[in-house]
Amino acid sequence: MAASQALEVEKKYDVGPDAKVPRLEDLPGVARVGKPHTAQLEAVYFDTPGHILASRRITLRRRSGGTDAGWHLKLPPESAPQGEEPQQRREVHAPLGQADVVPEALLARVQAYLRGVGLAPVVRLHTKRTSHPLYGENGDHLADLADDHVRAERLAGQDDAEPTAESRTQEWREWELELVNGDAALFAPAEKLLLAAGARPAGHASKLAKALGTAARDVADSGGTDSGEVSATVLLTGKQAPAAAVVTAYISPHIEEILAKDAAIRLEEPEGVHGMRSAARRIRSVLAAYRKLYRPAPVRRLRDELRWLGHLLGDPRDAEVLLAGLNGHLDELAPRQGTDAVRDRVERHTGEAYDAGYRRLQDALRSDRYFRLLDSLEEFRDNPPVRMETVPPGERVASKAVDKAAKRLRRSHKAASHARHGRDHENGLHRVRINAKRLRHVAESAALLKGKRADKVAKAAHRQQKILGDFHDAVLARDLLAGLGPDLDRPATAEAYAALLKRQEELMADTEAKYRKARKKSRDLLRGGVL
Repeated sequence: MAASQALEVEKKYDVGPDAKVPRLEDLPGVARVGKPHTAQLEAVYFDTPGHILASRRITLRRRSGGTDAGWHLKLPPESAPQGEEPQQRREVHAPLGQADVVPEALLARVQAYLRGVGLAPVVRLHTKRTSHPLYGENGDHLADLADDHVRAERLAGQDDAEPTAESRTQEWREWELELVNGDAALFAPAEKLLLAAGARPAGHASKLAKALGTAARDVADSGGTDSGEVSATVLLTGKQAPAAAVVTAYISPHIEEILAKDAAIRLEEPEGVHGMRSAARRIRSVLAAYRKLYRPAPVRRLRDELRWLGHLLGDPRDAEVLLAGLNGHLDELAPRQGTDAVRDRVERHTGEAYDAGYRRLQDALRSDRYFRLLDSLEEFRDNPPVRMETVPPGERVASKAVDKAAKRLRRSHKAASHARHGRDHENGLHRVRINAKRLRHVAESAALLKGKRADKVAKAAHRQQKILGDFHDAVLARDLLAGLGPDLDRPATAEAYAALLKRQEELMADTEAKYRKARKKSRDLLRGGVL
């Protein structure tokens, strides 16, 4: 059975042992409260000895008892910290399976964080849960209030000092209000009612965090996914923000995108390869543009490793795009006898290239080299290797970086224009595309300080990049078709090949004309002194 996903929206409250659940019927929109149901739950939480998952606010457990027994993976909250707003967490479920074997569908989603470190049981929870279902006027199940009496036991074999039997166990009571089909507007009046009954906003984000106690605080204080983002937010204040803060603010979400798409690639989900490749390219572009802000060796190593990852991502992605484009062009052709033969040959060739590239990529994502790259990205974000002799203001450096990227783009266009025909011209336009892409990414980073003007530059560069991307796709398709070659003994197949090749030549001519038009339109915007 495949894993399933749901969005969990809840808020927790600490409550004393003698508190009584208030009249939930008094809440606006609640027509009745169903009969309370009590269940005995046992959950074993898995993490590394150093609590890598807990440090990133990720929980992985196997729970028996109740209506949702099975493996549960809870990903980091998508809203404000606990105690301020309800938490929204993506939760992935898998069947119970074996007690000590984490389902692959869940394990794949945390490999980017584990990076080769094994999982083991760290906490066992015994919970007596009494659920109070809340229903609306039309019978909709709005929410559940869970009244939990919890006994937690920390298990041995962790990195912290060996706890005593007394310190390993805790007992507490908490209330948890979780939406089912209701609206988040229910939380405000519910909180007022629950606080009046003696509850208080929980001092912990999850039962696991409370069970780990000081260990959870220690790993949170040591850093985590938020540290770089907070640093960038604090530093990026106004036009005098340090230039390195611009880089940190720009690359942080793209590092998170690489981590997020790691799971999509492992699970062979759509757009995983494309998403990671785009994020890696953006980071590489910005590191190249702002490299003089940093010590050279760390930046050079990071760019080299991102280039290695980009090549691995490029093989399956290029085959995927090529197949989609050629199949679309085959669909446009008038029905003829040889079309199916051409389609079979194209699909077989691109399919083999895609499968081989994807296997190489999957192997790389299991390698120590890839895990070291992830470590290096987060280290660069959290502790940038900035040259200490000067800290120039971000606005000036960003403007200079955009001007330099625009100048590079103009030079590549001039070189492509001098080579008017043939392979040299095609390669020249490909270089223009690469430089347009770099300008786009650098302008996106500058937009954090320069606003609308930088946004316009990024959009103009993107238009050129996209048009020349279509040109490059047509060149690759033409070269593929020429390499496959028609079966000259079968005139119908040769005719289909000829029609498909002609379509690529037409696309190349059309896209080059569109590029010239787009460049002319943006010439004033992208000339010297861009920002």
